[in-house]
Amino acid sequence: MSSLFIVVSIGLLGGVAAALQGSLSGLMGKELGVLGSIFIIHLGGTLASGLLFLWPGAGSLAGWREVPWYALAGGLLGLVLVGALGFCVPRIGAGATFSLIIGSQLLVGVCLDHFGVLVAATRSIDASRGLGVLVLFFGVWLVVR
Repeated sequence: MSSLFIVVSIGLLGGVAAALQGSLSGLMGKELGVLGSIFIIHLGGTLASGLLFLWPGAGSLAGWREVPWYALAGGLLGLVLVGALGFCVPRIGAGATFSLIIGSQLLVGVCLDHFGVLVAATRSIDASRGLGVLVLFFGVWLVVR
């Protein structure tokens, strides 16, 4: 199996997980409110990831103090993402919500690549990448409207 196949497969699996999490978060958000949904999802994730550390050779948290302080904001950004899912999915649907999220992810990702920040490989925004972003945002508009 090629490494590209493995990377693409893991990326696709992550997309499926995100879509299902969005729908489940929206369902919980309807019943528990956005904050209740955020809490339950992160509690479950904390417990599951804690259990994974019991696996032999799973890794260590010993070097957490070496992580740049701003990288720790990833947890807070996870709260924002789950909160947005829990709020938006019941109101505009999963498709429209994920269109907005994917569109904004692409825009931020292209900017991170262009400037090579946060360990992103540097890839300048050229005409074809710019056109790709515009086409995707046209698609987002069509799905959300």
